[in-house]
Order: sequence, then C-alpha cells, then structure tokens
Amino acid sequence: MKNKYLFLATIAIPLIVLDQATKLIIVRTMELHSSIPVIRNFFDIVHARNQGAAFGVLRDSSIRLPFLIGVSLFAAVVIVIIFCKLRPDQKLSAWGLSLVLSGALGNLIDRVRLGEVVDFLSVHWHGHYWPAFNVADSAICVGVGLLVFDMILEEKRKKGSL
Repeated sequence: MKNKYLFLATIAIPLIVLDQATKLIIVRTMELHSSIPVIRNFFDIVHARNQGAAFGVLRDSSIRLPFLIGVSLFAAVVIVIIFCKLRPDQKLSAWGLSLVLSGALGNLIDRVRLGEVVDFLSVHWHGHYWPAFNVADSAICVGVGLLVFDMILEEKRKKGSL
C-alpha cells in the first residue's frame, strides 16, 4: 500500500461525514422515539438516543460520559498506532482498522456534542428487537469482522494451509 495514510483518510472521513449527516437528518426530521416502518416486522427508521455504550451499558453511571469519551480517544490512538505498523500486504486489516476508526470517531463526535449517541436503524422480528444502531456502529461491526477474518487467514497462512 503506497500511501496508507491517504487510504485511511479516504475511508474514514467519508464514513464519518455519512454518519454525522444521517444522524443530523434524523434529529431534524423525526421526533425522539418516533418510528417509520420500512419493512413490516423487520426494519424501521427510528429516532433513538443511547447514553451508554453498546446495548446501553453504563447508561446510568455518573462517570459514563468522561469514561466513554476517554475510551473512544484511547481506542482511536491505538487504532492509528496499529494502522501505522501494518505491512503493505495487510490490506484487509487496513480496511478493518479504517472502518473501526471511523465508527469510533463518529460516535465520539455525538458524545462530545450531545452527551449521547443518535441511533436510527432498528432491526426486529415481530416483537424481538435488536438495539437501534447507526452508520458508525455498522462500520465498527464490519471493521471488526474484517479484522477477525484477516486474523484467521493469517493463521492459515502461517500454518501453510492457505
């Protein structure tokens, strides 16, 4: 990878902009706790807020905001350090780290600006709901998936079975 920092910026910046733009649209056009069904009994656009971390963890803690901002900043620094150490052949890891970084920064912006994260994608099956999420959360999940997949491939390469 010739210029990996350009690659990182090319992935992260548009995703952060997309994340923030979609959240802004939701905040400006939907009442809090409102819902627009898209696919009946499966997918809705909602306006939800998450004061905690994943699945609302730490939602009611008095230290939640400084803790979550600190963890996000620390994670971003660690991701950039790991990204800088990637070998040129670690393209899948470069994608994964870029996605995780963009998601972490997208949600960090919400926490700093609003004290909570705006979520708007709701997947459910009849009465069984997955917690609402957003573009940043999606980027983090896909990025982690790519990193895990790359680790599995790396192990297979080391064992000579790939």
